[in-house]
Amino acid sequence: MESSSAADVPALQDDGTNAHTTRKRSSIAGANGVNGHIRSESEPVDAAALSQALHNVEHGRQSRERTPVASPSRKRQRIYGDRFIPNRDGRDLQAAFSLIPDHISPTTPSKSKKRTPHGELHFQRTEEANRTYSDVLRNEIFDGTVPQPTPPNLSPDPVFPPSGYSTTIHDPSRARTPPANQSSSSLAPASITPSTPHKNIFTYMSPQHHRNASSRLTPNRTPQSRHGPNMNPNSALYSVSPIHYDSQRLLLSPKKAPRAISKVPFKVLDAPDLADDFYLNLVDWGSGNTLGVGLGSCVFTWSSATGKVTKLCDLQDDIVTSVSWIQRGSHVAVGTNKGLVQIWDAERCRRLRTMTGHTARVGALAWNEHILSSGSRDRLIYHRDVRQPNQWLRKLSGHKQEVCGLRWNREDGQLASGGNDNKLIIWDKLDTNHQFKFSDHTAAVKAIAWSPHQRNLLASGGGTADRRIKFWNTKLGTCVQEIDTGSQVCNLAWSENSNELVSTHGFSQNQIVVWKYPSMTQVASLTGHTYRVLYLAMSPDGQTVVTGAGDETLRFWKCFNKRERDGIGSEGVGTRMEQWSTIR
Repeated sequence: MESSSAADVPALQDDGTNAHTTRKRSSIAGANGVNGHIRSESEPVDAAALSQALHNVEHGRQSRERTPVASPSRKRQRIYGDRFIPNRDGRDLQAAFSLIPDHISPTTPSKSKKRTPHGELHFQRTEEANRTYSDVLRNEIFDGTVPQPTPPNLSPDPVFPPSGYSTTIHDPSRARTPPANQSSSSLAPASITPSTPHKNIFTYMSPQHHRNASSRLTPNRTPQSRHGPNMNPNSALYSVSPIHYDSQRLLLSPKKAPRAISKVPFKVLDAPDLADDFYLNLVDWGSGNTLGVGLGSCVFTWSSATGKVTKLCDLQDDIVTSVSWIQRGSHVAVGTNKGLVQIWDAERCRRLRTMTGHTARVGALAWNEHILSSGSRDRLIYHRDVRQPNQWLRKLSGHKQEVCGLRWNREDGQLASGGNDNKLIIWDKLDTNHQFKFSDHTAAVKAIAWSPHQRNLLASGGGTADRRIKFWNTKLGTCVQEIDTGSQVCNLAWSENSNELVSTHGFSQNQIVVWKYPSMTQVASLTGHTYRVLYLAMSPDGQTVVTGAGDETLRFWKCFNKRERDGIGSEGVGTRMEQWSTIR
């Protein structure tokens, strides 16, 4: 009784930890497995057996015996199909496959990539190659019957009287196919919708005809036309080339080499005090290959043959506002801020006469043989005959603001004047009534140039708010073409050697652009001036242009090739100017 009571005392006094001790004993005893049975809770614990069991569990020498809770499941074999869909989401191929970049590979030498050329010459060659490819492809597919894009009629003497003018250069989406029996004088305008080609591109035959044709694949005699054998050596029947004869002739025809224009001026002259005034005309190049420049109150001449700089005049109490050489000779006209017009002999540096009439500055001068025309801020234009003692011969009043552009067409006797009132006026000879008055420009019209290649073709350019170059038929009084240049048009000049013209611009690029007429594609765009390019003049041989700006520099650019009929040697203006660097 006493032993039994002593064994039960700890169980009664246990405050909650006894259950944990009991569970621990059961697990240890079960793990130990002495005599293959589990000790009861009332049996005493052997300290040696407990230590041995803990040692076995700690070192893993005795594995636990657990009764499996479920039957072991058989793992199903994965079946792969013949379709592989890769999944590259979140995978780094560079790290997974140890890819080594080419530029650090020890076995593969690095190949420097060819730099794509971006020059003007490369651009012209690419355009020529694209045009040739398009022509060959069109000829091979349609055999010349596809409608061709037709440029607008830009001639001053069109076949059809224009009903208006277009605001774009051309519309490539419009085309036409002239009928074969229609004369060239009755061609429809380029704005009509193209007609369907007459050639049947795809030919089909009946199955019976196809079987008959397939039964005799080899011809038993030489193909011949209705009138006998084909004797044309250029016929496709005898050709060994995969392309038509016309395409062969197109590919073998000699191509005109693209003209490269240097983007850097070959000569730069310092021109101190060159005014940054849009309405003045201070630079002109005479027929004697002498450049005249107005700087402040002085006029300087520079000979391109000798490089000699000469101070022609100093007005002392006046300012030079315009300079213009006579077409043939050594006389130069100088307009002043006080409204005077002076005639100077550049060879003797002597003033010949002074003419009055204007009450404000004379910003524009133009010669036509012995007739000198002057435009002023007083809105008037005076015709002066320098052979007569009279101050002026005719007075023209058509502008409402300052006259800033004047150009004579010496072939037809027409005078074009542009003003700050956005007007372009055409005057016929010395008539005091204007022939045409154009109001299409939306800014001042200073840039004016007559084409030396087509009669009655005039180009004009507008200022900052307009930025357009317009081409006019001064015989019909219509605008035949216009283009938006994107910047202020300050000057225009036609090339005497090719059907091209050059324009100078203001904000924002201050560039000089050479245009191909009538397509009006840019041949070159030249930059270098840091101010508006307000002044432009062309050399007598037509190869070099000189530009002036408010940055007080004169820059010489070789933009055009020489005329073959001139006989001018390769040693021109550019090679004789290299040793002179300043105009003062």
